[in-house]
Amino acid sequence: MQPNRPADKYSPLYFLASVGAGGLSVTFFMYIMFWVPKHGTPVPVFEDILAAFTMGSLGMKLAIITAWAGIATFVFLNLKYLVWNLKAFSAFRKTEAFTKLKTTNAETTILAMPLALAMSVNALFVAGIVFVPGLWSIVEYLFPFAMAAFLAIGILALMQIGDFLGRVLTQGGVFDVTAHNSFAQMLPAFALAMTAVGFSAPAAMSANTVVVGVALVGSTFFGVASLTYAALALFTAFNSMLHYGTSKETAPTLLIVIPLMTILGIMAMRQNHGLHETFEVQAAAGETMIFLARLVAVQILFGLLGLVMLARHDYWKSFVFGSETSPGSYALVCPGVALSVLLQFFINSGLVQAGVLTKFSVAYWIVTAIAIAFQVAMIALVVRLNKQHFGRTTVQAVPAE
Repeated sequence: MQPNRPADKYSPLYFLASVGAGGLSVTFFMYIMFWVPKHGTPVPVFEDILAAFTMGSLGMKLAIITAWAGIATFVFLNLKYLVWNLKAFSAFRKTEAFTKLKTTNAETTILAMPLALAMSVNALFVAGIVFVPGLWSIVEYLFPFAMAAFLAIGILALMQIGDFLGRVLTQGGVFDVTAHNSFAQMLPAFALAMTAVGFSAPAAMSANTVVVGVALVGSTFFGVASLTYAALALFTAFNSMLHYGTSKETAPTLLIVIPLMTILGIMAMRQNHGLHETFEVQAAAGETMIFLARLVAVQILFGLLGLVMLARHDYWKSFVFGSETSPGSYALVCPGVALSVLLQFFINSGLVQAGVLTKFSVAYWIVTAIAIAFQVAMIALVVRLNKQHFGRTTVQAVPAE
C-alpha cells in the first residue's frame, strides 16, 4: 500500500488554495472593520477591538471572538499552503512537466504564484491590525516596506506575463485558440489586481503625503494594467467560447470576474479615501453607493453565467462532490469570498453611508446575512476541497492473477 494525494501531482493552480484561505481571513475582518467602533484610525486596530470586546454587548463579544478565530485560522492556512506551494513549485520547475507547461496556454497558471504572494502580504497586514498591540504607532515606518514588497511582486508578475506574451506574440501559431475557451487567461489580470489593492492600502491609511502619492500612483499603474489585460483576455476568450464551446475542467474560471471586481473596487475605495483625506477631493455617499452597486451588478451577471456553465457541465457532481479532482476547483472559492466581501462594502460603505439602511437594524441584518451565507458556504467548500486534494488516501496493490 502506498499513500498518495491528488495534490502530489502538482499544478501551479494549487496556489489558489492559499489565495482562498487568505480571502476567507478577510471575510472575518469585515466583522471588525464595519462593526467595531474606531477611534482616530482609518480601520479599527487592536486597542479598539479590545475596548469593544471589554465594554460591548454579548453580540459584539461573540462577533469579535468569531472574527479572531476566523482570521487566525485562515491566515495560518494561507501561510501553510503558500509555503507548501513554494516548495512544491521549486521542485516542479526541475521537471519535464514544467518545461512542457511553458510551451502551452497553461503557462499563465504560473501567475498564481505572485497572486498568492500578494494575498499573503494582505492577510498578514490584516492579522497585524487585529492581533498586534501598538502597531499603529509604527505603521508609517511599515508602509514603505509594504509598498516595496508589492512592487517586487508586481515586477515578478510582469516578468512572467512578459515571458508568456513574448513567446506567443513573436513565434506565432503556438497559442492554441481552441483551448482558449474559458477565462483561464485572466489569471494574470487577477495577480496584477491583487498587487494593486495591496499597493493602495497606504493611500487610505497613511498620513504622509509622499507615501499617499506613491501608493496612489503605484496602485493606479497595476490596476490599469490589470483592467487592460482582463479586457483583452475576456473578449478573445468569448470569441473562442462561441466557436468551440466552454471547457468543463476550466469552467470555474468563468467566475473570475467576480473577485476581480471586488479587488479593484476595494482599490478604488482606498484611493478615494486617500484623495479625500490628503488631497481634499470630495466624493458623495450616493456616488459611492452607485459605484459599488455597479460592481455588484457585474458580479451577479458573471456569477449567473458561470453557474449556468458549471451546471451544464455537471462540474459540481464531477469535481466537488464526486470522485474526480482538479486543482482548478479552488478557483470556485475566490468568487464566493469576493462576493461576500463586496456585499459588506456595499451594505456598510454604500447603503448605510447613503442613509438607505440604518446600521444594525432588522433590514441591515437581513441583507448582511446574505454576505455571511456566502462566507459560510466558502468555508464548507474549502474544507471539502482540502480534504479531497490534501487528504491522504491509500492505493491498494492489485493482486497478481
